Amino acid sequence: MTKMMNTAAITLAIAVFCAICPTKAYAGCGDLPIRAIATGTQPSIFTTIVGPLASASHGESGIVGMWKVTFTSKGNQSHNPPIPDGAVIDFGYSQWHSDGTEFLNSGGRSPASQNYCLGVWKMTGGKTYKLNHFALAYDPISGTLVANVNIREEVTLDQGGDSYAGTFTIDVFSLNNDLLDHVEGAITGQRITVD
Repeated sequence: MTKMMNTAAITLAIAVFCAICPTKAYAGCGDLPIRAIATGTQPSIFTTIVGPLASASHGESGIVGMWKVTFTSKGNQSHNPPIPDGAVIDFGYSQWHSDGTEFLNSGGRSPASQNYCLGVWKMTGGKTYKLNHFALAYDPISGTLVANVNIREEVTLDQGGDSYAGTFTIDVFSLNNDLLDHVEGAITGQRITVD
């Protein structure tokens, strides 16, 4: 009986030891070793998943965040038909991510013709950024892909980091890569916060 109790106690002790001191444990997204995170040899899960700028204040986080954006016409009098300066070309919500990617939900386009598009960005100066953005355009009736759209922006953040302004161009290409249309103008963005 004593031998069985000793065996049970040893087994229990080994189980407790293994539970307290794992040799290799993983947690959630990215499968980062917990021991490496605890010792600082790996970036934290927060930094890996959310990005290093996520906890920064608006002024420190730069362009990263969610924005309400408006595209207005400027210099499109020779467009066919002419577009007056100040006319709203598009509007919507844009998210700039810390990994250099961007996502736009266009309010000026129907979901049937495609109203989501993706971009990549880089910082070009202290508070200036350049965006190269692509969209697909579909016929809203048939659902057939009809064009590729390239939107380019150059924007500058205000001092507080709560708004930006700059210029944009929109080039529409056929599926054979022929230029079908070109529009340009001014873009503004207002930061959206949890408050």
